[in-house]
Amino acid sequence: MTQPKKSVQTALIHSDYTAPPGFAAFPTAIHHASTVLFKDVASLRSRNWQDKNAYTYGLHGTPTTFTLEARLAAIEGGNHCLLAPSGLAAIAMVDLALLRTGDDVLIPDNVYNPNREMGRWLEKDFGITARFYDPLIGAGIAELIQPNTRLIWTEAPGSVSMEVPDVPAICAVARGRREQGQDILVAIDNTWAAGLAFPAFDHGVDIVMQALTKYQSGGSDVLMGAVITRDKALIHRIEMAHMRLGMGVSADDAYLVMRGLPTMKMRFEAHDAGARKVAAWLKQRPEIATVLHPAFEDCPGHDIWKRDFTGAGGLFSVIFDERYSEAQTDAFIDSLRLFKIGYSWGGANSLCVPYRMQAMRWHWPHQGQLVRFNIGLEAPDDLIADIEQALAGLAS
Repeated sequence: MTQPKKSVQTALIHSDYTAPPGFAAFPTAIHHASTVLFKDVASLRSRNWQDKNAYTYGLHGTPTTFTLEARLAAIEGGNHCLLAPSGLAAIAMVDLALLRTGDDVLIPDNVYNPNREMGRWLEKDFGITARFYDPLIGAGIAELIQPNTRLIWTEAPGSVSMEVPDVPAICAVARGRREQGQDILVAIDNTWAAGLAFPAFDHGVDIVMQALTKYQSGGSDVLMGAVITRDKALIHRIEMAHMRLGMGVSADDAYLVMRGLPTMKMRFEAHDAGARKVAAWLKQRPEIATVLHPAFEDCPGHDIWKRDFTGAGGLFSVIFDERYSEAQTDAFIDSLRLFKIGYSWGGANSLCVPYRMQAMRWHWPHQGQLVRFNIGLEAPDDLIADIEQALAGLAS
């Protein structure tokens, strides 16, 4: 039967052309979609949005996002992954999936500050108790667990103060409570190690959160987060929060993260080598009282880092001698030329940020000003020269 001729307007929407199959290239294709098409009504009615073998709606995934999720899960040693619009969104997704009114969550005192604010929000508006613990508590966490404790957050190490927690000891306590019938899980912010330097699941963690904004993209141009597990029932619980919160990510952003993955390990190792060189130089400077780098013996939790980690990346902090005021260390940062002032890490450009630790921590033992460095991919000797000229100005 002859098909009726389409009008120009309809032909602009319904083309008869289909590209030939067989195209192959290295990049993963970018699939843009809100609406996903079904071949018939039976397919529409039978399809489950939680089934990653099929597609239902752009918010629940496309071939682009499914591919990124699978690759991230493989890097981390997990089986299931969900993407979120940012690292903080991934944290919120875990909290809102697992916690109910009357529950209790334990959060380390050195946690990423927006996670601290999330805990306060849960307590204020949702009736969930959020308590903060010493990040070096290890097996002592057992003394803090209550019958209503449902979730323990860890961060390894703290991304500002750099303490390295004994994650296996914390997980062993939680596992023991589960064996006694208590529904309690351990989640880790594993962004500092990028899934490369700390195999969290092998050390007993139930949930891994990553800010893909950092090393995974490597370009300082993407906001994205991920939640990874090995447990199918657990990921289904988190998927429900993901769906109810409407957390989707751009296919273009997913592509940018995937584009960074092949070089991530080499970049991470270059950041690590540069950071150790700069940190070792700073350790010899009279202006610096303490270098907080987990690979250095005097960093809190160094023995744990040496036991459990295989690398360190580019992030570390220093504490200036207490004779220098905040105004002086701020002027030091302002006088840096190669280091730019800004949050985050994992990109090619080096960064420097001051923190007011007394306002961030319950018990902070140091009096000097804390400054965090992200060592990018510039030549370390050039970065050292930049710091040296800024320190010369500090003395005057």
